[in-house]
Amino acid sequence: MDKKNDVIYSMSLCELKTGLVNKEFSSTEILNLLLDRISTIGKPLNAFITITAEQAIDDASKADKIIAKGNANSLTGLPIAHKDLFCTRDVLTSCASRMLNNFISPYDAAVVEKLSDAGAVMVGKTNMDEFAMGSSNETSYFGSVHNPWNDKLSPGGSSGGSAAAVAARLVPAATGTDTGGSIRQPAALTGTTGIKPTYGRVSRYGMVAFASSLDQGGVITRSSEDAALLLGIISGFDERDSTSSEEQVPDYLSTINNPIKGLRIGYIRQHFDEGLEENNEKLTNKAIEVFKEQGAKFIEIDMPNIDLSVPTYYVVSSAECSSNLSRFDGIRFGYRAKEYTDLAQLYCRTRGDGFGAEVKRRLMTGTYVLSAGYYDAYYLKAQKVRQLISRDFKSAFEEVDVILGPTTPTPAFALGEKIEDPITMYLNDIYTIGANLAGLPGMSVPCGFVDNLPVGLQIIGPHFSEEVLLRCAHQYQLLTDWHTKIPEKFE
Repeated sequence: MDKKNDVIYSMSLCELKTGLVNKEFSSTEILNLLLDRISTIGKPLNAFITITAEQAIDDASKADKIIAKGNANSLTGLPIAHKDLFCTRDVLTSCASRMLNNFISPYDAAVVEKLSDAGAVMVGKTNMDEFAMGSSNETSYFGSVHNPWNDKLSPGGSSGGSAAAVAARLVPAATGTDTGGSIRQPAALTGTTGIKPTYGRVSRYGMVAFASSLDQGGVITRSSEDAALLLGIISGFDERDSTSSEEQVPDYLSTINNPIKGLRIGYIRQHFDEGLEENNEKLTNKAIEVFKEQGAKFIEIDMPNIDLSVPTYYVVSSAECSSNLSRFDGIRFGYRAKEYTDLAQLYCRTRGDGFGAEVKRRLMTGTYVLSAGYYDAYYLKAQKVRQLISRDFKSAFEEVDVILGPTTPTPAFALGEKIEDPITMYLNDIYTIGANLAGLPGMSVPCGFVDNLPVGLQIIGPHFSEEVLLRCAHQYQLLTDWHTKIPEKFE
């Protein structure tokens, strides 16, 4: 091996790809190094639910033979982890819930399928908030995930395991899902790069549903370049997903080096109010200056309905979760209560024991807002407000090309700090939820540190503008090095 181990683990996906092609190291060597890191220094993070070591070793060996013959695909031999709500054939897909703790999927999700076809080697399945319901990765049946920058702090959720694994250099990239900020928020709190594409850009086939009109798969990586590489692979029409878009997928990597001079960038006035911590605001403003230096033009925009995003989201998402999770009843698959006297008791005990507190809270909320007498008062009203928020974004994008602002109001918070106060927890997603309600693409990139804790910068664009978002992020990362920082314990 020409390169030292400590160089390999710190390399980005694109750098590893170049090294494999140039035969500086092998896929097997990369994998063995990462498996060792996961089982040793990475273990206290609790970032993984399942490690697929045996299969990964076999896949890496096959990849090395393919590379030796000069037949490598775009991701041949490159390691990746999957959030544990993407179905993976013959591998546990638990959604971090007791309800699915014994569910071995008979098929691969579309995202898993596409990455596998491109040659990626699956290292394992990452921990998450149960059924993706949470903002701190504390609701998992398998225990909390810890932030690599400070193990007493949350990595964010629900894709906290994926973000923590990438930040700690246990894997170079991981898949995630984003229903209200579940890629961007943990990316911000762990110093990684995360992108949620336009609703419909990435197939939801085989992605266990939380809220079907909001859920969207994406990736968490170390750089915008890596994100561009992966997003290009997982995007595209899928006839198995009725919400999948036929919009043509551009070559994201081919345009990320284009300049952003003259780009009109908006910042939402309401996202710079008293809820934003002072130091987070300072770092966001410093990032704005970097864009200005490259010739971007900034315009303040007003979105009068954006402050209603959080209550709107929790009515709509809870209603959809109530419907989607009704299938987990102890009859067809998943956990079943062992003691019951009749069918009604089977349902009650199975769902009572199989779901955690946060999932049950949202199920009850969703059932309530959909019930007779309350549907119009809550669910229908929330859908009307959702349209108003979408119109606000549409009006904004008539004036600007992208919107830039903070990803989260604060850096990472302590585990246990907000878990007993759902409202405070939900407010942590206040800047990210709007993009989901409107179906827009959004991403978060590191933009600095507060007390040695990373802070994220959010970029939102109109529908199917992922190319512009990735270009903005890449141009920013060419002039900054925040995305290259590694938590001290994992250097």
